[in-house]
Amino acid sequence: MTLYIVRHGRTEANASGLLLGRADPGLDEVGRRQAAAIAGAVPATAQVVSSPLRRCRETAAAIAGIDPDGVTVDERLVELNYGELDLVPLSEIPAELWAAWRADPGFRPPGGETLEELARRVGTALDELAPAATGGDVVVVTHVSPVKAALAWCLGVGIEVSWRSFVGQASITRIGFTNGRGPSLLTFNAEAHLDGI
Repeated sequence: MTLYIVRHGRTEANASGLLLGRADPGLDEVGRRQAAAIAGAVPATAQVVSSPLRRCRETAAAIAGIDPDGVTVDERLVELNYGELDLVPLSEIPAELWAAWRADPGFRPPGGETLEELARRVGTALDELAPAATGGDVVVVTHVSPVKAALAWCLGVGIEVSWRSFVGQASITRIGFTNGRGPSLLTFNAEAHLDGI
């Protein structure tokens, strides 16, 4: 069956071009429409698991048709901790900091988390969800960096791939499990369900 890795719908911080990590805004109006569109693009019977942050819980609630407080949460699916860079405009992050970050998966933004740490915690969560996805469908609602970590996990490559991949808001990545084999990438960053939003 299939593991659906979903990025949450849009927030005002996303629309404003801010680096959004552990800050906890909810979805904006566009994000709510995106979440409703995701609900129509994944199996209604799927198990739904979410990051603890509000934007993901609201997206997951729209998918599952329940209250956000009733969403099943896995803390390991939370966004990368950007530390002091959280809510900083992307345009204001110095070029030399971006270069250092891209060059070293062990780079830690001030007060934050490394990509290697992110990859380990997301990989562990997906290892535990994989058995459920072999016999049914599982929807994981998370953030841009964990989606990229899921891509690396599926392909069996380093987290460095995150710098060479783009994940749109409310996009869906599908990872299949067939005949007892390991994960197989079916689609990445699918956005057709968002047409007209």
